[in-house]
Amino acid sequence: MDEIIKKIEKSIDEVRPYLQADGGDISLIEVTPDYIVKVKLLGACGSCPFSIQTLKLGVEDKLKKDVPQVKEVVSV
Repeated sequence: MDEIIKKIEKSIDEVRPYLQADGGDISLIEVTPDYIVKVKLLGACGSCPFSIQTLKLGVEDKLKKDVPQVKEVVSV
């Protein structure tokens, strides 16, 4: 599981600059035993009306591509 978490963190680090460019950020909160990734969108991303699309179409797609074990990414 530690290796999976490292891969997830690396993938998140790769999308972070795009979120920061719009005044936001992302923080990894938890990876559940069934590979649900829980994140918190910060800054402008936390209040943006498009944050769900960013999360699903941006972050989730990238994580699933980089780490096939990931089943879903949810915001907490």
